[in-house]
Amino acid sequence: MAELKKFTDNVSGYVAEAVARQIRHQLLGEDLRRHEEEQGAFSEEELTEARERIFGTDGPGSQTNTP
Repeated sequence: MAELKKFTDNVSGYVAEAVARQIRHQLLGEDLRRHEEEQGAFSEEELTEARERIFGTDGPGSQTNTP
């Protein structure tokens, strides 16, 4: 508990948000697996478009990143 208080004064809110984020992550993973089972694997183009929508064109793995 003391470790959490280093990050926030609202421990219960912090924990609730962490649990909600984990549940969303798991549900999304299940949806993606179900989609691939029904429709086949995602193409490289689909994966690239998804990354751009999630991270933007300068996000992780983007080839347009500049140092």
